[in-house]
Amino acid sequence: MERADLHGLAEAGACAVGAAAIEFHNVDLSYSGKPILAGLSLAVGKGEIVCVIGPSGCGKTTALRVAGGLIKPDSGSVKVGGKPVTGPRRDVAIVFQDYGKALLPWRTAAGNVSLALEAAGTPARQRKERIHALLEKVGLHGHADKYPTEMSGGMQQRLQIARCLAQEPSVLLMDEPFGALDAMTRQTLQDEMLSIAAETGATVFFVTHDLEEAIYLGDRVIGLLPNPGRIGTIAKVTLPRPRNQLETREMAEFLRLRRALFDFIGKAEG
Repeated sequence: MERADLHGLAEAGACAVGAAAIEFHNVDLSYSGKPILAGLSLAVGKGEIVCVIGPSGCGKTTALRVAGGLIKPDSGSVKVGGKPVTGPRRDVAIVFQDYGKALLPWRTAAGNVSLALEAAGTPARQRKERIHALLEKVGLHGHADKYPTEMSGGMQQRLQIARCLAQEPSVLLMDEPFGALDAMTRQTLQDEMLSIAAETGATVFFVTHDLEEAIYLGDRVIGLLPNPGRIGTIAKVTLPRPRNQLETREMAEFLRLRRALFDFIGKAEG
């Protein structure tokens, strides 16, 4: 995988799957005079899963927060569904790594999911059935009355995802959502996420430090360079779907991509 010039990478960043769901156009952002993102241009297609990797300080999470309307760029623009992002939106859900802080400890699992439905104005008589369906979708059937502190880390992350799905989002922004989990739980949730994305047709913008996770999940992997954050490489992932935790990771193309992205990170950190 050779590093192209920035103009070529911007063109390569155009979505390959239908119309764009997320569009970054020449986004610049600085904190206290230090550039964090520079000229970030990228289009993510509807229903596409794009994974973003890069060394610490490359602006992965910042880019995600800009797409979610949590941070306003200094210049450039971001659109979701063709509309400018001016703040948080109901059709854009964010799944954070720190599930413990994302959930309300005084609410049960059902109560946490209900929160999103309440915010959307869903009538109380309709919430119970919807909550049941969402908890079942993420593998939490029978746990509606448990509080977050009574759940494992994997269960808490499933609950956060269920609450996000209650928004019926067209876009899921996921910031290293499985980074704090053990390997087996992480792989289980990876497969559940792929199943949910396929079922709902949601577009996924997934930030991760894990190269294998990025390749396993993604339709494309975007590698950012640090100081300031900008696109350094784009890898198209042609591995067949549905993917399998053992078979997919043993494929020659998976191993080729892993080596290429490993080399990219090594040069970016050098």
